[in-house]
Amino acid sequence: MQLVEKAPAKINLGLDTLFEHQSGEKEWDMVMASVDLADYVQLETLPTNRIEVVTDSGFLPNDRRNLAFQAVSVLKRHCHVHTGVRITIKKVIPVAAGLGGGSSDAAAVLRGLNRMWNLGLDLPTLAQLGLKIDSDVPYCVYSQTAHVTGKGEVVRPLPKLPPMWIVVAKPKMSVSTPNILRQIDYDQLTTHPDIQALLAGIEAGDAHQIFANMGNVLEPITAKRYPEIMAIKQQLLTFGADAAQMSGTGPTVFGICRKQSRAQRVYNSLKGFCREAYLVRPINLIEH
Repeated sequence: MQLVEKAPAKINLGLDTLFEHQSGEKEWDMVMASVDLADYVQLETLPTNRIEVVTDSGFLPNDRRNLAFQAVSVLKRHCHVHTGVRITIKKVIPVAAGLGGGSSDAAAVLRGLNRMWNLGLDLPTLAQLGLKIDSDVPYCVYSQTAHVTGKGEVVRPLPKLPPMWIVVAKPKMSVSTPNILRQIDYDQLTTHPDIQALLAGIEAGDAHQIFANMGNVLEPITAKRYPEIMAIKQQLLTFGADAAQMSGTGPTVFGICRKQSRAQRVYNSLKGFCREAYLVRPINLIEH
């Protein structure tokens, strides 16, 4: 038996971290959205109790370092399943980009195997299992606009975003998320995004309020090491984006436009400066 599961990229409309737990894990306060830039994950049962990972990317490991591999292991242990699986990942989302590609692949494995093995687990349970893999996996299980808190496991779905188009730009460099998170000095984090105002804008369907209250507390940390991030952000705004910021730990930057025609112009202008650029829209993979 086999099936294919879509694994959308995520962006952070709002990203704040409030403190660090004794375990070293961060306490998050984030607003996340998924976009129609996606990997595709094919799952196929094997006659032996093996986990195989095949990708079309030379940058990804195919062993237990791969988050999709870990997702199978977590689910098999939790549900006492002894079936083998081959995972074939068609990569479209840039690697190490702050777009949650690996986490979304892992979440797609959890959703897909839940169906394929008839496990009957609900989304909150899959999200809790996902936290054992990576802090972004619980959100990616839902892959729809949501308020994400705790260590990443508390996911509250939000209304659909008002119409908007997003230009996603990935600079040449890749960024290690653990390296950036280790550089956080909570005593130096004095400027925080207004997550509550951002949430209110989404609840009201007010694009202007959403754009005015976006923010990423990690942006100055990553941009200090990679100044290209701020250069691309400024280009997006100069070309006409209504708002722009870094996603996750970077280095990807996105610009949002209320009108498709303007987004197309921004995209066309940016392509001369950044080869890896995409014009996308927000999506809700799972409807409630």
